[in-house]
Amino acid sequence: MAFNGAWQMYSQENHEEFFKVLSVPDTLVRIMRDVKPVTEIEQNGEDFVVTVKTPLRSTSNSFTLGRESIMNTMDGKKLKCMARMEDGKLICTTDKFTHVREVQGEEMVETMTAGATSLIRRSKKI
Repeated sequence: MAFNGAWQMYSQENHEEFFKVLSVPDTLVRIMRDVKPVTEIEQNGEDFVVTVKTPLRSTSNSFTLGRESIMNTMDGKKLKCMARMEDGKLICTTDKFTHVREVQGEEMVETMTAGATSLIRRSKKI
């Protein structure tokens, strides 16, 4: 339940490189460079609702650990995802990338990996 609540991103590393690997349009990559999304996470047992809010758009995804789900991306695409919890980390795996969320002290660290490229985002609870 450590993920429950709202998290404001305050830093990210490798943003442009990661999204280029995923073929996200350059215009969207540039726009998102300076956006600090708020991620709201609701956990009820093995069920999650994750909502990411930016000034441009909000995206909400619901999923259950161990069951395949369809996730909506910020650029409007849909991906199949399998979510699991491992050593306190929330891990979502798609055919394009892996997204790992973990709470470290007072912050949430997200590591998204596609091939050999990783994007790291850090957020504080608000």
